[in-house]
Amino acid sequence: MADIEPTVSLLDEVKLQARVLVPLIRSMREKLGKAEADKLVEAALRDWSRTLHKRIGAEKGGGARQQWDAIWADLRPRIGNAIDREFLKDDGVVREYNVTRCSYAEFFKALGEPELGRFLLCDLDHDVAEVGAPDVEFKRTQTIMQGAAYCDFRYRFRQG
Repeated sequence: MADIEPTVSLLDEVKLQARVLVPLIRSMREKLGKAEADKLVEAALRDWSRTLHKRIGAEKGGGARQQWDAIWADLRPRIGNAIDREFLKDDGVVREYNVTRCSYAEFFKALGEPELGRFLLCDLDHDVAEVGAPDVEFKRTQTIMQGAAYCDFRYRFRQG
């Protein structure tokens, strides 16, 4: 996600980020209240993620779909076995799968900070999909991080 050496797993990177962000967000909540602090952190992390992924996509070159593919090609090995996926459909036009186990959600729930996990990880899926727009459409209605039994990933790819 950040400019971390790609040999570092994404889970290890997230754990390092949490060491800084958890005390920061908790301090902000004490001073500003939970709703206001979470709103500020969410906006800052979303801006960071959008900017980061647009930059990475531009560096990869090619069209929107090629940039999206390249970002995921880099991320998948770093995600490794931190999640379990169940593929429902993958035919080149539609890619649908459910994440049925998520070490990221387990980590942030154990910290008592699932909101931070959503801001830092779950929301980045939307930012990466934006890089692929309009060739990539993404929809997700639930996440393990927010208490669901699974995360539903639904992609549609424009042909042509």
